[in-house]
Amino acid sequence: MNPRDRAGEAGHRTAVLIAGGSLVGLSTALFLGRLGVPHILVERHAGTSMHPRGRGNNVRTMELFRKAGIQKRIEQAASVLAQNNGILQTPALVGGARGDGDGEWLFKEIDPGGGLARFSPASWCLCSQNDLEPVLVESARKLGGDLRFSSELMSFEQTANGVTAQVKSRETGEHTTIRADYLVAADGPRSPIREALGIGRSGPGDLFHNVSITFESRGLAAVVGDRRFIVCYLTNPEADGALLPVDNRERWVFHAPWHPERGETMEEFTDERCREHIRRAIGVPDLDVEITGRAPWHAAERVAERYADGRVFLVGDSAHEMPPTGAFGSNTGIQDAHNLAWKLAAVLGGWAGPGLLASYDAERRPVAVATSERASSRSVEHSHPGYAPGPGGPGGRKGGILNVVLGHRYPRGAVVGADPTVPVVPEGLRLTGEPGTRAPHVWLDLDGSRVSALDLYERSLVLLTSAASASGRAWHAAAETVAQRMTVPLDAYRIGTAPDADLGPAGDQEWAEAYGVTEDGAVLVRPDGFVAWRSEGASEDPETALGDVLESVLSRD
Repeated sequence: MNPRDRAGEAGHRTAVLIAGGSLVGLSTALFLGRLGVPHILVERHAGTSMHPRGRGNNVRTMELFRKAGIQKRIEQAASVLAQNNGILQTPALVGGARGDGDGEWLFKEIDPGGGLARFSPASWCLCSQNDLEPVLVESARKLGGDLRFSSELMSFEQTANGVTAQVKSRETGEHTTIRADYLVAADGPRSPIREALGIGRSGPGDLFHNVSITFESRGLAAVVGDRRFIVCYLTNPEADGALLPVDNRERWVFHAPWHPERGETMEEFTDERCREHIRRAIGVPDLDVEITGRAPWHAAERVAERYADGRVFLVGDSAHEMPPTGAFGSNTGIQDAHNLAWKLAAVLGGWAGPGLLASYDAERRPVAVATSERASSRSVEHSHPGYAPGPGGPGGRKGGILNVVLGHRYPRGAVVGADPTVPVVPEGLRLTGEPGTRAPHVWLDLDGSRVSALDLYERSLVLLTSAASASGRAWHAAAETVAQRMTVPLDAYRIGTAPDADLGPAGDQEWAEAYGVTEDGAVLVRPDGFVAWRSEGASEDPETALGDVLESVLSRD
Protein backbone atom coordinates (compact mmCIF):
# COMPACT_ATOMS: atom_id res chain seq x y z
CA MET A 1 0.00 0.00 0.00
CA ASN A 2 1.29 3.42 -0.90
CA PRO A 3 1.97 5.35 2.35
CA ARG A 4 -0.12 8.29 1.16
CA ASP A 5 -3.17 6.01 1.04
CA ARG A 6 -3.05 5.58 4.81
CA ALA A 7 -3.81 9.22 5.55
CA GLY A 8 -7.50 8.52 6.12
CA GLU A 9 -7.06 5.42 8.25
CA ALA A 10 -7.36 5.25 12.02
CA GLY A 11 -4.68 7.11 13.97
CA HIS A 12 -3.12 3.92 15.31
CA ARG A 13 -1.96 2.61 11.91
CA THR A 14 0.96 4.28 10.18
CA ALA A 15 3.86 3.73 7.83
CA VAL A 16 6.63 4.64 10.31
CA LEU A 17 6.61 4.78 14.10
CA ILE A 18 9.34 6.93 15.65
CA ALA A 19 10.26 6.27 19.28
CA GLY A 20 11.88 9.37 20.78
CA GLY A 21 11.14 13.05 20.28
CA SER A 22 14.44 14.79 20.82
CA LEU A 23 16.50 16.39 18.05
CA VAL A 24 17.02 13.25 15.99
CA GLY A 25 13.51 11.85 16.39
CA LEU A 26 11.98 15.22 15.49
CA SER A 27 14.32 15.55 12.50
CA THR A 28 13.22 12.09 11.36
CA ALA A 29 9.61 13.29 11.52
CA LEU A 30 10.50 16.43 9.57
CA PHE A 31 12.29 14.55 6.79
CA LEU A 32 9.58 11.89 6.49
CA GLY A 33 6.96 14.62 6.40
CA ARG A 34 8.79 16.38 3.59
CA LEU A 35 8.61 13.12 1.61
CA GLY A 36 4.93 12.54 2.33
CA VAL A 37 5.45 9.48 4.54
CA PRO A 38 2.78 9.11 7.28
CA HIS A 39 4.32 8.65 10.70
CA ILE A 40 3.61 8.74 14.42
CA LEU A 41 6.21 9.94 16.92
CA VAL A 42 5.97 9.02 20.61
CA GLU A 43 8.01 10.77 23.30
CA ARG A 44 7.84 9.98 26.99
CA HIS A 45 8.51 13.55 28.13
CA ALA A 46 5.73 16.11 28.21
CA GLY A 47 7.44 18.49 25.81
CA THR A 48 10.68 19.53 24.20
CA SER A 49 13.98 20.03 26.03
CA MET A 50 14.20 22.84 28.56
CA HIS A 51 17.99 22.61 28.89
CA PRO A 52 20.28 24.68 26.60
CA ARG A 53 22.49 21.95 25.18
CA GLY A 54 23.40 20.43 21.83
CA ARG A 55 24.00 23.88 20.33
CA GLY A 56 26.33 23.35 17.40
CA ASN A 57 24.54 22.68 14.11
CA ASN A 58 27.18 22.05 11.49
CA VAL A 59 27.08 23.11 7.87
CA ARG A 60 25.81 19.76 6.56
CA THR A 61 22.92 19.76 9.04
CA MET A 62 22.07 23.33 8.07
CA GLU A 63 22.07 22.29 4.40
CA LEU A 64 19.40 19.73 5.25
CA PHE A 65 17.35 22.23 7.25
CA ARG A 66 17.77 24.76 4.44
CA LYS A 67 16.26 22.33 1.95
CA ALA A 68 13.50 21.56 4.46
CA GLY A 69 12.62 25.26 4.45
CA ILE A 70 13.39 26.05 8.09
CA GLN A 71 16.89 27.52 7.96
CA LYS A 72 15.73 31.11 8.47
CA ARG A 73 13.46 30.18 11.37
CA ILE A 74 16.32 28.37 13.07
CA GLU A 75 18.61 31.34 12.57
CA GLN A 76 15.96 33.60 14.10
CA ALA A 77 15.72 31.29 17.11
CA ALA A 78 19.51 31.42 17.38
CA SER A 79 19.94 35.15 16.75
CA VAL A 80 21.12 35.95 20.28
CA LEU A 81 24.26 33.85 19.71
CA ALA A 82 24.81 34.81 16.08
CA GLN A 83 28.06 36.69 16.87
CA ASN A 84 29.59 33.93 19.01
CA ASN A 85 32.35 32.22 17.06
CA GLY A 86 35.51 31.23 18.88
CA ILE A 87 36.68 28.68 21.40
CA LEU A 88 38.87 30.08 24.19
CA GLN A 89 41.08 28.09 26.54
CA THR A 90 42.41 29.94 29.56
CA PRO A 91 43.15 29.44 33.28
CA ALA A 92 40.60 32.14 34.17
CA LEU A 93 38.61 34.95 32.61
CA VAL A 94 40.44 37.62 34.59
CA GLY A 95 44.10 38.47 35.02
CA GLY A 96 44.93 39.19 31.40
CA ALA A 97 43.67 35.88 30.02
CA ARG A 98 42.18 37.26 26.82
CA GLY A 99 43.67 34.96 24.25
CA ASP A 100 47.15 36.51 24.54
CA GLY A 101 49.42 35.71 27.44
CA ASP A 102 47.87 32.99 29.61
CA GLY A 103 44.92 32.25 27.34
CA GLU A 104 44.72 30.72 23.87
CA TRP A 105 42.06 30.93 21.21
CA LEU A 106 41.81 27.43 19.79
CA PHE A 107 40.10 29.25 16.96
CA LYS A 108 38.53 32.72 16.81
CA GLU A 109 36.20 32.30 13.87
CA ILE A 110 34.26 29.32 12.58
CA ASP A 111 34.75 30.39 8.97
CA PRO A 112 37.72 32.76 8.73
CA GLY A 113 37.82 34.51 5.39
CA GLY A 114 34.46 33.12 4.31
CA GLY A 115 36.04 30.17 2.55
CA LEU A 116 33.14 27.88 3.39
CA ALA A 117 31.02 29.56 0.69
CA ARG A 118 33.05 27.66 -1.92
CA PHE A 119 31.61 24.40 -0.63
CA SER A 120 28.11 25.16 0.62
CA PRO A 121 25.22 27.61 0.43
CA ALA A 122 24.72 27.15 4.18
CA SER A 123 26.87 27.81 7.24
CA TRP A 124 27.22 26.78 10.87
CA CYS A 125 24.49 27.83 13.30
CA LEU A 126 24.67 28.02 17.08
CA CYS A 127 21.14 27.10 18.14
CA SER A 128 20.52 25.43 21.49
CA GLN A 129 18.42 22.31 21.61
CA ASN A 130 15.71 24.03 23.65
CA ASP A 131 15.37 26.66 20.89
CA LEU A 132 15.69 24.29 17.92
CA GLU A 133 13.28 21.55 18.98
CA PRO A 134 10.15 23.78 19.01
CA VAL A 135 10.92 24.79 15.42
CA LEU A 136 11.14 21.12 14.44
CA VAL A 137 7.89 20.29 16.24
CA GLU A 138 5.94 23.06 14.53
CA SER A 139 7.41 22.25 11.11
CA ALA A 140 6.80 18.50 11.41
CA ARG A 141 3.20 19.02 12.49
CA LYS A 142 2.53 21.38 9.58
CA LEU A 143 3.63 18.55 7.29
CA GLY A 144 1.11 16.17 8.86
CA GLY A 145 3.32 14.57 11.51
CA ASP A 146 1.44 12.93 14.40
CA LEU A 147 3.65 13.87 17.37
CA ARG A 148 2.53 12.46 20.71
CA PHE A 149 4.32 13.69 23.82
CA SER A 150 3.80 12.10 27.27
CA SER A 151 3.60 8.80 25.39
CA GLU A 152 6.00 5.98 26.15
CA LEU A 153 6.71 2.93 24.02
CA MET A 154 6.39 0.00 26.44
CA SER A 155 7.00 -2.97 24.13
CA PHE A 156 7.00 -3.99 20.49
CA GLU A 157 6.93 -7.07 18.30
CA GLN A 158 7.90 -7.38 14.68
CA THR A 159 7.01 -9.81 11.93
CA ALA A 160 7.97 -10.03 8.29
CA ASN A 161 5.15 -7.61 7.50
CA GLY A 162 5.41 -4.94 10.17
CA VAL A 163 5.81 -3.83 13.78
CA THR A 164 3.20 -3.78 16.53
CA ALA A 165 3.95 -1.51 19.50
CA GLN A 166 2.28 -0.92 22.83
CA VAL A 167 2.32 2.73 23.86
CA LYS A 168 1.26 4.12 27.24
CA SER A 169 0.00 7.62 27.89
CA ARG A 170 1.88 8.99 30.89
CA GLU A 171 -0.99 11.41 31.49
CA THR A 172 -3.93 8.99 31.53
CA GLY A 173 -2.29 5.58 31.85
CA GLU A 174 -4.16 4.43 28.74
CA HIS A 175 -2.46 1.81 26.56
CA THR A 176 -2.64 2.07 22.76
CA THR A 177 -1.61 -0.42 20.09
CA ILE A 178 0.17 1.15 17.11
CA ARG A 179 0.84 -0.88 13.99
CA ALA A 180 3.52 0.35 11.60
CA ASP A 181 5.48 -0.89 8.64
CA TYR A 182 8.74 0.23 10.23
CA LEU A 183 10.00 1.39 13.64
CA VAL A 184 12.74 4.00 14.03
CA ALA A 185 14.48 3.98 17.41
CA ALA A 186 15.54 7.50 18.39
CA ASP A 187 15.31 6.64 22.08
CA GLY A 188 18.75 7.69 23.29
CA PRO A 189 22.02 6.11 24.43
CA ARG A 190 20.31 3.69 26.82
CA SER A 191 17.87 2.72 24.07
CA PRO A 192 15.34 0.15 25.37
CA ILE A 193 14.64 -0.80 21.76
CA ARG A 194 18.29 -1.56 21.04
CA GLU A 195 18.50 -3.56 24.25
CA ALA A 196 15.34 -5.52 23.39
CA LEU A 197 16.86 -6.42 20.02
CA GLY A 198 20.07 -7.62 21.67
CA ILE A 199 22.26 -5.31 19.62
CA GLY A 200 25.64 -4.84 21.25
CA ARG A 201 28.00 -1.91 21.00
CA SER A 202 31.72 -1.58 20.41
CA GLY A 203 34.19 1.13 21.34
CA PRO A 204 36.13 2.42 24.35
CA GLY A 205 32.93 3.10 26.34
CA ASP A 206 32.66 5.83 28.97
CA LEU A 207 35.31 8.53 28.63
CA PHE A 208 34.34 11.16 31.21
CA HIS A 209 31.38 12.64 33.08
CA ASN A 210 30.23 16.22 33.62
CA VAL A 211 27.47 18.06 35.40
CA SER A 212 25.80 20.72 33.28
CA ILE A 213 24.91 23.65 35.56
CA THR A 214 22.59 26.41 34.38
CA PHE A 215 22.93 29.70 36.22
CA GLU A 216 22.20 33.40 36.04
CA SER A 217 24.73 36.15 36.60
CA ARG A 218 24.38 39.82 35.75
CA GLY A 219 28.01 40.56 36.47
CA LEU A 220 29.56 37.89 34.26
CA ALA A 221 28.89 39.73 30.99
CA ALA A 222 31.24 42.52 32.11
CA VAL A 223 33.92 39.95 32.94
CA VAL A 224 33.57 38.25 29.56
CA GLY A 225 33.69 41.61 27.79
CA ASP A 226 33.86 41.45 24.01
CA ARG A 227 35.02 37.83 23.91
CA ARG A 228 32.14 36.25 22.00
CA PHE A 229 33.13 32.61 22.40
CA ILE A 230 31.06 29.52 21.74
CA VAL A 231 32.70 27.89 24.73
CA CYS A 232 35.51 28.85 27.08
CA TYR A 233 37.53 26.04 28.61
CA LEU A 234 38.71 27.18 32.05
CA THR A 235 41.76 25.20 33.07
CA ASN A 236 42.36 26.14 36.70
CA PRO A 237 43.34 22.73 38.16
CA GLU A 238 41.42 23.56 41.34
CA ALA A 239 38.22 24.47 39.48
CA ASP A 240 38.26 23.55 35.82
CA GLY A 241 35.20 23.54 33.61
CA ALA A 242 33.61 24.84 30.45
CA LEU A 243 31.60 28.07 30.27
CA LEU A 244 28.95 28.54 27.58
CA PRO A 245 26.83 31.67 27.04
CA VAL A 246 23.08 31.27 26.63
CA ASP A 247 22.17 34.89 25.92
CA ASN A 248 25.54 36.71 26.45
CA ARG A 249 23.87 38.76 29.18
CA GLU A 250 22.51 36.91 32.21
CA ARG A 251 22.02 33.23 31.35
CA TRP A 252 24.95 30.84 31.25
CA VAL A 253 25.87 27.16 31.38
CA PHE A 254 28.87 25.67 33.14
CA HIS A 255 30.11 22.09 32.66
CA ALA A 256 31.87 20.86 35.78
CA PRO A 257 33.81 17.60 35.99
CA TRP A 258 32.04 14.77 37.80
CA HIS A 259 33.72 11.56 38.94
CA PRO A 260 31.14 8.86 39.74
CA GLU A 261 33.90 6.27 39.31
CA ARG A 262 35.36 7.70 42.55
CA GLY A 263 32.03 7.44 44.35
CA GLU A 264 31.05 11.07 43.74
CA THR A 265 27.28 11.52 43.61
CA MET A 266 25.05 14.14 42.03
CA GLU A 267 23.74 15.03 45.48
CA GLU A 268 27.17 16.42 46.30
CA PHE A 269 26.72 19.13 43.67
CA THR A 270 24.81 21.47 45.95
CA ASP A 271 24.03 25.04 44.98
CA GLU A 272 26.81 26.29 47.22
CA ARG A 273 29.40 23.91 45.77
CA CYS A 274 28.41 24.78 42.20
CA ARG A 275 28.43 28.50 42.97
CA GLU A 276 31.91 28.43 44.49
CA HIS A 277 33.30 26.22 41.74
CA ILE A 278 32.07 28.63 39.05
CA ARG A 279 33.50 31.64 40.91
CA ARG A 280 36.94 29.99 41.26
CA ALA A 281 36.96 28.85 37.64
CA ILE A 282 36.10 32.34 36.35
CA GLY A 283 38.41 34.03 38.80
CA VAL A 284 35.95 36.39 40.51
CA PRO A 285 35.42 35.41 44.19
CA ASP A 286 32.33 37.59 44.70
CA LEU A 287 30.65 37.04 41.34
CA ASP A 288 26.85 36.94 41.57
CA VAL A 289 25.79 33.38 40.69
CA GLU A 290 22.25 32.02 40.99
CA ILE A 291 22.02 28.30 40.22
CA THR A 292 18.88 27.49 38.21
CA GLY A 293 19.42 23.83 37.35
CA ARG A 294 21.82 20.94 36.95
CA ALA A 295 21.86 17.78 34.88
CA PRO A 296 24.41 14.99 34.55
CA TRP A 297 25.80 13.94 31.20
CA HIS A 298 28.21 11.25 30.14
CA ALA A 299 30.71 11.40 27.31
CA ALA A 300 31.29 8.04 25.70
CA GLU A 301 32.53 6.49 22.48
CA ARG A 302 30.32 3.59 21.43
CA VAL A 303 28.79 2.45 18.14
CA ALA A 304 26.08 -0.16 17.75
CA GLU A 305 27.23 -3.39 16.13
CA ARG A 306 24.41 -3.07 13.61
CA TYR A 307 21.93 -0.33 12.79
CA ALA A 308 18.96 -2.48 11.84
CA ASP A 309 17.10 -5.59 12.87
CA GLY A 310 14.36 -6.56 10.46
CA ARG A 311 11.99 -3.61 10.30
CA VAL A 312 13.59 -1.68 13.17
CA PHE A 313 16.29 0.94 12.63
CA LEU A 314 18.53 2.80 15.08
CA VAL A 315 19.28 6.51 14.65
CA GLY A 316 21.15 9.06 16.75
CA ASP A 317 22.34 8.20 20.23
CA SER A 318 20.67 4.79 20.12
CA ALA A 319 23.12 3.98 17.33
CA HIS A 320 26.22 5.86 18.48
CA GLU A 321 27.64 7.89 21.34
CA MET A 322 30.50 10.35 21.03
CA PRO A 323 31.92 13.22 23.09
CA PRO A 324 30.29 16.64 22.52
CA THR A 325 33.55 18.31 21.51
CA GLY A 326 33.21 19.31 17.88
CA ALA A 327 29.40 19.03 18.01
CA PHE A 328 29.51 15.78 16.06
CA GLY A 329 26.95 13.70 17.97
CA SER A 330 23.54 15.25 17.27
CA ASN A 331 24.62 16.28 13.77
CA THR A 332 25.60 12.71 12.93
CA GLY A 333 22.22 11.58 14.25
CA ILE A 334 20.27 14.14 12.20
CA GLN A 335 22.16 13.03 9.12
CA ASP A 336 21.37 9.38 9.99
CA ALA A 337 17.70 10.34 9.90
CA HIS A 338 18.05 12.07 6.53
CA ASN A 339 19.82 9.07 5.01
CA LEU A 340 17.15 6.69 6.29
CA ALA A 341 14.12 8.84 5.44
CA TRP A 342 14.47 8.80 1.65
CA LYS A 343 15.13 5.06 1.67
CA LEU A 344 12.00 4.38 3.72
CA ALA A 345 10.04 6.64 1.37
CA ALA A 346 11.40 4.81 -1.68
CA VAL A 347 10.59 1.34 -0.35
CA LEU A 348 7.17 2.34 0.98
CA GLY A 349 6.42 4.11 -2.29
CA GLY A 350 7.22 0.96 -4.26
CA TRP A 351 10.01 2.41 -6.40
CA ALA A 352 12.86 0.68 -4.54
CA GLY A 353 13.33 -2.86 -3.32
CA PRO A 354 13.59 -3.70 0.40
CA GLY A 355 17.31 -4.30 -0.09
CA LEU A 356 17.83 -0.54 -0.30
CA LEU A 357 17.27 -0.35 3.46
CA ALA A 358 20.33 -2.55 4.04
CA SER A 359 22.46 0.30 2.70
CA TYR A 360 21.54 2.40 5.74
CA ASP A 361 23.83 0.33 7.97
CA ALA A 362 26.48 -0.04 5.26
CA GLU A 363 26.70 3.74 4.81
CA ARG A 364 26.03 5.29 8.18
CA ARG A 365 27.72 2.92 10.63
CA PRO A 366 31.26 3.44 9.21
CA VAL A 367 30.67 7.20 9.33
CA ALA A 368 29.79 6.97 13.03
CA VAL A 369 32.89 4.90 13.81
CA ALA A 370 35.18 7.42 12.10
CA THR A 371 33.36 10.45 13.50
CA SER A 372 33.31 9.21 17.09
CA GLU A 373 37.06 8.64 16.94
CA ARG A 374 37.51 12.21 15.71
CA ALA A 375 35.27 13.55 18.48
CA SER A 376 37.34 11.78 21.13
CA SER A 377 40.55 13.15 19.66
CA ARG A 378 39.12 16.64 19.68
CA SER A 379 38.29 16.29 23.38
CA VAL A 380 42.00 15.74 23.96
CA GLU A 381 42.93 18.68 21.74
CA HIS A 382 40.64 20.95 23.76
CA SER A 383 41.61 19.47 27.15
CA HIS A 384 37.96 18.95 27.93
CA PRO A 385 37.31 19.17 31.69
CA GLY A 386 37.27 15.78 33.34
CA TYR A 387 38.87 13.93 30.42
CA ALA A 388 42.22 12.29 31.07
CA PRO A 389 42.71 9.58 28.43
CA GLY A 390 44.80 6.64 29.50
CA PRO A 391 47.64 4.98 27.60
CA GLY A 392 46.59 4.11 24.07
CA GLY A 393 43.75 6.62 24.11
CA PRO A 394 43.28 9.34 21.50
CA GLY A 395 45.82 12.11 21.46
CA GLY A 396 47.47 14.75 19.33
CA ARG A 397 45.98 17.02 16.73
CA LYS A 398 44.40 14.99 13.95
CA GLY A 399 43.12 17.47 11.42
CA GLY A 400 40.12 19.66 10.91
CA ILE A 401 36.36 19.33 10.97
CA LEU A 402 35.15 20.01 7.42
CA ASN A 403 36.61 16.78 6.08
CA VAL A 404 34.40 14.98 8.62
CA VAL A 405 31.33 17.19 8.23
CA LEU A 406 31.22 17.53 4.44
CA GLY A 407 33.85 15.11 3.20
CA HIS A 408 32.63 11.80 4.64
CA ARG A 409 31.78 9.29 1.96
CA TYR A 410 30.04 5.99 1.35
CA PRO A 411 32.48 3.52 -0.24
CA ARG A 412 29.75 0.87 -0.03
CA GLY A 413 25.98 1.10 -0.12
CA ALA A 414 23.46 2.48 -2.59
CA VAL A 415 26.15 3.69 -4.98
CA VAL A 416 27.72 2.44 -8.21
CA GLY A 417 31.36 3.04 -9.02
CA ALA A 418 32.58 4.13 -5.58
CA ASP A 419 36.09 3.12 -4.62
CA PRO A 420 35.68 0.65 -1.71
CA THR A 421 39.29 1.15 -0.60
CA VAL A 422 39.13 4.86 0.20
CA PRO A 423 38.69 5.94 3.84
CA VAL A 424 35.24 6.99 5.00
CA VAL A 425 36.70 10.28 6.24
CA PRO A 426 39.52 11.52 3.99
CA GLU A 427 42.49 13.54 5.15
CA GLY A 428 41.28 16.69 3.40
CA LEU A 429 38.06 18.01 1.95
CA ARG A 430 37.55 16.69 -1.56
CA LEU A 431 34.15 17.18 -3.21
CA THR A 432 34.56 16.45 -6.91
CA GLY A 433 31.45 14.45 -7.75
CA GLU A 434 32.86 11.01 -7.03
CA PRO A 435 30.20 8.34 -6.38
CA GLY A 436 29.51 8.03 -2.68
CA THR A 437 30.36 11.66 -1.85
CA ARG A 438 28.12 14.66 -1.16
CA ALA A 439 27.35 16.29 -4.49
CA PRO A 440 29.29 19.52 -5.08
CA HIS A 441 27.67 22.89 -4.54
CA VAL A 442 27.60 25.12 -7.62
CA TRP A 443 25.36 28.10 -8.28
CA LEU A 444 22.83 27.72 -11.08
CA ASP A 445 20.14 29.84 -12.69
CA LEU A 446 16.59 28.47 -12.52
CA ASP A 447 14.07 30.68 -14.30
CA GLY A 448 15.91 33.80 -13.22
CA SER A 449 16.50 32.66 -9.63
CA ARG A 450 19.94 31.77 -8.27
CA VAL A 451 19.88 28.29 -6.73
CA SER A 452 22.49 25.87 -5.47
CA ALA A 453 22.76 22.49 -7.13
CA LEU A 454 22.02 21.13 -3.64
CA ASP A 455 18.54 22.70 -3.89
CA LEU A 456 17.66 20.17 -6.60
CA TYR A 457 17.97 17.10 -4.40
CA GLU A 458 15.27 15.93 -1.99
CA ARG A 459 12.16 14.15 -3.32
CA SER A 460 13.57 12.32 -6.33
CA LEU A 461 16.68 11.04 -8.01
CA VAL A 462 18.27 13.66 -10.26
CA LEU A 463 20.25 13.24 -13.49
CA LEU A 464 22.49 16.15 -14.50
CA THR A 465 23.62 16.47 -18.11
CA SER A 466 24.96 19.16 -20.39
CA ALA A 467 22.65 21.02 -22.76
CA ALA A 468 25.57 21.71 -25.10
CA SER A 469 26.17 18.23 -26.56
CA ALA A 470 24.27 15.52 -28.41
CA SER A 471 25.39 13.01 -25.78
CA GLY A 472 23.97 15.18 -23.01
CA ARG A 473 20.65 15.32 -24.81
CA ALA A 474 20.76 11.53 -25.27
CA TRP A 475 21.26 11.03 -21.54
CA HIS A 476 18.34 13.38 -20.86
CA ALA A 477 16.05 11.48 -23.22
CA ALA A 478 17.13 8.18 -21.68
CA ALA A 479 16.24 9.48 -18.21
CA GLU A 480 12.69 10.31 -19.30
CA THR A 481 12.23 6.88 -20.90
CA VAL A 482 13.74 4.90 -18.02
CA ALA A 483 11.83 6.84 -15.35
CA GLN A 484 8.54 6.10 -17.07
CA ARG A 485 9.38 2.43 -17.70
CA MET A 486 10.58 1.78 -14.14
CA THR A 487 8.08 4.11 -12.44
CA VAL A 488 10.89 5.87 -10.61
CA PRO A 489 10.84 9.56 -9.61
CA LEU A 490 13.76 10.85 -11.66
CA ASP A 491 14.17 14.51 -12.56
CA ALA A 492 16.55 15.27 -15.44
CA TYR A 493 18.15 18.69 -15.88
CA ARG A 494 20.07 19.94 -18.90
CA ILE A 495 22.56 22.59 -17.82
CA GLY A 496 24.02 25.26 -20.07
CA THR A 497 23.20 28.24 -22.23
CA ALA A 498 21.43 26.40 -25.06
CA PRO A 499 17.78 27.35 -25.70
CA ASP A 500 16.50 24.01 -24.37
CA ALA A 501 18.57 24.16 -21.16
CA ASP A 502 16.67 23.67 -17.91
CA LEU A 503 19.32 25.40 -15.82
CA GLY A 504 21.92 27.98 -16.63
CA PRO A 505 25.26 28.87 -15.03
CA ALA A 506 25.11 31.46 -12.24
CA GLY A 507 28.60 31.34 -10.77
CA ASP A 508 32.27 31.09 -11.62
CA GLN A 509 32.46 27.28 -11.68
CA GLU A 510 31.16 25.09 -14.49
CA TRP A 511 28.95 22.29 -13.18
CA ALA A 512 30.59 19.58 -15.35
CA GLU A 513 34.06 20.46 -14.09
CA ALA A 514 32.81 20.51 -10.49
CA TYR A 515 31.19 17.09 -10.91
CA GLY A 516 34.15 15.50 -12.68
CA VAL A 517 32.55 14.85 -16.08
CA THR A 518 32.85 16.13 -19.65
CA GLU A 519 30.05 17.78 -21.60
CA ASP A 520 29.17 14.28 -22.85
CA GLY A 521 28.81 12.83 -19.35
CA ALA A 522 26.03 12.45 -16.79
CA VAL A 523 25.74 12.40 -13.02
CA LEU A 524 23.03 10.64 -11.00
CA VAL A 525 22.38 12.17 -7.56
CA ARG A 526 20.29 10.58 -4.82
CA PRO A 527 17.51 12.35 -2.93
CA ASP A 528 19.88 12.90 0.00
CA GLY A 529 22.32 14.81 -2.20
CA PHE A 530 24.96 12.08 -2.48
CA VAL A 531 26.28 11.07 -5.88
CA ALA A 532 24.96 7.62 -6.79
CA TRP A 533 26.88 7.22 -10.05
CA ARG A 534 28.47 9.15 -12.86
CA SER A 535 29.60 8.58 -16.42
CA GLU A 536 32.46 10.87 -17.33
CA GLY A 537 31.59 10.68 -21.00
CA ALA A 538 29.09 9.40 -23.54
CA SER A 539 27.53 5.95 -23.67
CA GLU A 540 26.67 3.88 -26.75
CA ASP A 541 23.41 2.90 -25.03
CA PRO A 542 22.55 5.47 -22.35
CA GLU A 543 19.10 3.99 -21.73
CA THR A 544 20.49 0.56 -20.83
CA ALA A 545 23.36 2.06 -18.82
CA LEU A 546 21.07 4.27 -16.77
CA GLY A 547 18.51 1.51 -16.25
CA ASP A 548 21.17 -0.89 -14.97
CA VAL A 549 22.46 1.73 -12.54
CA LEU A 550 18.98 2.44 -11.16
CA GLU A 551 18.30 -1.28 -10.73
CA SER A 552 21.48 -1.56 -8.66
CA VAL A 553 21.15 1.63 -6.61
CA LEU A 554 17.50 0.95 -5.76
CA SER A 555 17.96 -2.81 -5.19
CA ARG A 556 15.44 -3.56 -7.91
CA ASP A 557 17.35 -6.49 -9.38
